[in-house]
Amino acid sequence: MILPIIAYGDPVLRKECEAITAEYPDLKELIANMYETMYDAYGVGLAAPQVGLPIRLFVIDTTPFAEDEDLTKEEQSQLKDFRRIFINAKVLEETGDEWAFNEGCLSIPEVREDVFRKPKIKIEYQDEDFKTHVEEFEGLVARVIQHEYDHIDGILFTDKLSTLKKRLIKSRLVNISKGNISVDYKMRFPSMKKKR
Repeated sequence: MILPIIAYGDPVLRKECEAITAEYPDLKELIANMYETMYDAYGVGLAAPQVGLPIRLFVIDTTPFAEDEDLTKEEQSQLKDFRRIFINAKVLEETGDEWAFNEGCLSIPEVREDVFRKPKIKIEYQDEDFKTHVEEFEGLVARVIQHEYDHIDGILFTDKLSTLKKRLIKSRLVNISKGNISVDYKMRFPSMKKKR
């Protein structure tokens, strides 16, 4: 089932998310719905707060990046079919010299900016069977993980921009939160919530 993606401005995107256990209701169905929602919006990652749930869960599939001809064959094969579920993730370390990459976000449509992040990460997480893994990732895979990981800590990529860049995109962010934007996937806008 395709879920509406929560737009910039909704308080759920600013929450530090809660860890979950294997008893979380309908988890397998939620994961399947998150993947379906992400693919419908042509995303490469989606975090639970983006579908309105303040829990430490995100899904990733970097396969679309594997088509990028600017990448080395090695990078392309690393990205191809990299599909992973991260539950209760904890970044243990980030290393290397920061590098810029143009990021976007399904909750902030039509806004793309260069964001600086470290190239290597070490992360501990649980898979959908709640088996714990500690792994290292680098390059674009690491970046997608860092972007989604920020979501479960209530951080958006726009928070990482310079003061000047933030000022320049402020009116676009306001328009997104008001729903004054045309998107080709299902979204829920904070200012259009039903008045009780």
